[in-house]
Amino acid sequence: MAYHHGDLATALVEAAVALGREGGPAAITIREATRRTGVSPNAAYRHFPNRAALLDAAATAIQQGLAAAMTDAPERSPAERLHRIGAAYIEFALDEPGWFGVVFFGIRPPEPATTAQAPAFRALTAALDDLVADGALPEAQRDDAAWACWATVHGFAELCLRGPLAGLDRAEQSRRGDAAIRAVIAGIQVGAG
Repeated sequence: MAYHHGDLATALVEAAVALGREGGPAAITIREATRRTGVSPNAAYRHFPNRAALLDAAATAIQQGLAAAMTDAPERSPAERLHRIGAAYIEFALDEPGWFGVVFFGIRPPEPATTAQAPAFRALTAALDDLVADGALPEAQRDDAAWACWATVHGFAELCLRGPLAGLDRAEQSRRGDAAIRAVIAGIQVGAG
């Protein structure tokens, strides 16, 4: 991709996203992003003061795509939507390990306040809010349920990428992921009713 008198900041983010897909957070550098866009590294510093800022911008762009995949079926019941959100998260991690690394293992861990505003986390909490509205989840348990759901799918994805489930074929990983998601959804609804 070469930059041609357009939006350089967007071109640099697109290059960083491509680099992240290929090699995770370590692959994203200002030098390589500018090389791919056909500009000098100094031009990038007008938009991104350092590598961390470019990495953050790439992570935000990637998360927007993840959130779109997580919310692709809003007509489902709240529990079915929550299941789809969990399954999409695991699929994302397994299909795009480089991007997964950019979003969650960049230069510094995301802060809880930043995480709460991330598109993927907002998709999760919106589905949980719908469970609360349906009476399937007590409102007082909503925040704890969000972290329980996220920990389940994130931990499961890590087990598949770098842990004892890495050697399983994708169909078996998906089956076990489905079981984990169903278990956490059943668990967070126990207190309702």
